[in-house]
Order: sequence, then C-alpha cells, then structure tokens
Amino acid sequence: MSTFRTIDPATERPIETFETFSPERIDALLERARAAFAAARETTFADRRARMQNAARYLREHAGELAAIITREMGKPVTEAEGEIAKCATCCDYYAANAEAMLADEPVMSNATESYIAYQPLGVVLAVMPWNFPFWQVFRFAAPALMAGNVAVLKHATNVTRCALEIERVFAAANFPPGAFSTVIVPGSEVAKLIDDPRIAAVTLTGSEAAGVAVAGAAGRNLKKTVLELGGSDAFIVLADADIDAAALTAAKSRFQNAGQSCIAAKRFIVEAPVYDAFVERFVAAARVLVVGDPAGRTTNVGPMARGDLRDELAQMVDVTVAGGAQLATGGRNGHRVGYFYDPAVVVGVRPGMPLFDEESFGPAAAVVRARDADEAIALANDSKYGLGGNLWTRDIERAKALARRLESGAVFVNGMTASDPRLPFGGVKRSGYGRELSYYGIREFMNVQTVWIGPDTTVLTAHTASAE
Repeated sequence: MSTFRTIDPATERPIETFETFSPERIDALLERARAAFAAARETTFADRRARMQNAARYLREHAGELAAIITREMGKPVTEAEGEIAKCATCCDYYAANAEAMLADEPVMSNATESYIAYQPLGVVLAVMPWNFPFWQVFRFAAPALMAGNVAVLKHATNVTRCALEIERVFAAANFPPGAFSTVIVPGSEVAKLIDDPRIAAVTLTGSEAAGVAVAGAAGRNLKKTVLELGGSDAFIVLADADIDAAALTAAKSRFQNAGQSCIAAKRFIVEAPVYDAFVERFVAAARVLVVGDPAGRTTNVGPMARGDLRDELAQMVDVTVAGGAQLATGGRNGHRVGYFYDPAVVVGVRPGMPLFDEESFGPAAAVVRARDADEAIALANDSKYGLGGNLWTRDIERAKALARRLESGAVFVNGMTASDPRLPFGGVKRSGYGRELSYYGIREFMNVQTVWIGPDTTVLTAHTASAE
C-alpha cells in the first residue's frame, strides 16, 4: 500500500496522511456494495425519503465543521464553503420530495391490454469526482442515485480525501445501510480497474477532458453507461444594450468565486464594440476590490488555488497570452505570499489563437474579447471545443431567446450568472461531455428504462368475437 499527504493550499503545510486501499479491501468494499444494491432496490421510496431527509438535516447541523474541512483541504473561502454545504442539503431535500414522482410508471397506449414504461435502478455506480466543489459535485449525483435505488462508490480527488470520508459519514449518519455509499481511496491510475470490475454497473465523472476520454474509453470497453461533465470555456456575451454595471459585477463574481476554479465559470468575456471600454473599466474595478487572502477569513473573496502546479499552469497561460499581444489590465502572480495564490487577473485584447481563448483557464484569470456585433459575438462564443454553459446580457429578451438557440452550449443564462440548480438539467455538448445531471433527466440517467407490455389486446379480441357472432 502507498501513502499520500493532503496539503493546505493557503499555507503549503501538510494536513493528513492517508493509505491507499489494498486490493483485498477494494474487493470487500465492492462486494458490500453489490449486496447493498440487492437490498436497496427493494426498499420503498418512503424509506429512501426518510434517509435522504436525514442527510439534509445532518448537513445543516454540521455545516460549520464540514465547511472548515473544505476550506482547509482545497482553499475555498469559508463563506462559499458554507454555501456549498447548504446547496447539498437543498439537493437532498429536492430529490427526497420529488424522486418518486420522477420515476413513477408511465402508461403508454399501444396494441396491448396494458403497456407502460418503468424505471429500474442499474446497480453500483462509480462516481469519479474532482476537488473544486468537493461536496456539491458528489451530492448532485448521490442524492438522485440513492433515491432511485442505486448505490454509489466514490473515488474522489486525493487532495480532498477528508471531504470524501466525511461524505461517507453523512450517509452513514443518515441511516443508509452499509455499502449504500462507500469511499474508495485509490490513485487515478486505478480507476480503469474499478470500471473493469463486473460489480460496477455504470460510471459518472466530473473532471477534465483528458479524464473524460480515459473513463469513457474504459467504460466503452466494458459496455457500461457513463455520464461525463467535463471542462468548459464559457462565453459571457455582453451586447451593446446590456446593463453594463450589472454585467460587470456579475462577471467578477462568476469568474473569481472559488478562485475561478469552476467548470461553468465565465471565462471568455465577449463584448460588443460600442460598450467594450465601459465594460472593461467596470470589470477591472470590480476585480481590484476583491479581498485575496486567508480562506478561513469571513471577509475573504478569493482564496488560494488548490495546488501549486495549477497556479503555475494558469500563470503560464496568462504570460503566453500577454506575450502574444494581449494586455494584463490587473492582477496576476503574486510571488511574495505563502500559499498557492494568484491575484484576480483581467486580460484584455484576447483573440482566438491565444491560450486564454483556446484553452480552459481553471483559475482567477479572465479573458476579454472585442466583438464587432452580436453575430460575431455568437461566432466567437461557438469558436471553442467546449460547450458547457454561457451567459448573454441584453435588455431585448426576445432577441436573447433567438440568440440562445444559436449558442452551442448545454445552458444559456440571460442577464444572470450560470449556476447549477437541482430543478434544471446540467451538462454540456462537444468536448464538455455528455449526459445530464440534476432535474428528472439526471435521476433517469442511471436507470433501466424498461418497457412492460401486457397482452393480448382484449379490445381487439372482443370486437373480433362480436363480428364473428
């Protein structure tokens, strides 16, 4: 067995040391999960509902201590971490209240006496999850999956291992039976072996494009269902008739919350020429007033990035973009502070072909792009291999609806910040992945959509008999 340490990104000091699971321990965990599914699929929605409500209650009662773990392991400002825990509780409540209706049998008229669509759980679902929203990205999968009668095995990012173990504790405290939700501690290189195991029925991944390709390949070889939520380079389009003040404030929040480490954060700010200068001025001003510092401080807006290598990669992207002709309007690397900090950066004059336009920038750096008109803004937005989310700012709502249909993305938020919501489906197109989380679309992803046909059609038989007589 190997060991690894988690590191506090604000201080660069070790936190804890963990041992990876042995093959024997992994085998026992998967066998327990298999047995748990055999029981879980027979439980009633009422039983599952009570347990999921217990989970929501536990999250709220322990929000402070759970948020502190998030902050320490990956550097999220504590106020944002508290909000993440609250959102997880809301997700649990939402699926506790709605799962039964979402998965109810659906009658269908056919040539049968009776026919209907039924939803049956698939089994043990492997969840491969990232560190940037270490609780939320797990719960937005786990709440619907467990309410549907599936069971879950979590392979979390190693730098948030304590978060992973605490999530397992949440479900145990909520009275979910042993094996219904388990955490397996292994390096990423071991994921393919887990997917190969016949006790794993399906896989969900939130992560990088490269991780998605690897997981999809392994699952494909085993003919197992996958849902992939991958990277994004979301466009934030500001048209000439937009409320520039509101757009700039939302732009700063969207780009710099969680130190810019979000798949659906706005990353490319595409601004129509007549309001370009005004938007840049307000956006830069909003970035400069953000408080960068100790993520445990309640006035901090931007904490450190989660790892030093990620901070260095972002700095290189900015440096190469500026060397290519863009201008750094504010922010950038601060070499005088302990921790993996990067001051919120706004880079203007960005064009296609530059790293901040072409690649996913995962950190507090914003790329501002000038567009001649709305048509060019849409073309620039679509000039990306990604298609997760996006924003559109204009006072003309009917025009916004028409333009939204032209955007190649899984979501379009008009005059507001892109965010996931349990009531709305979440996912992307192109290299941002496939499948959907949340809403009733999400809960049905890991179900056997089963056709039930009962015959013969007695109406036809009766009519035939009557005509014969």
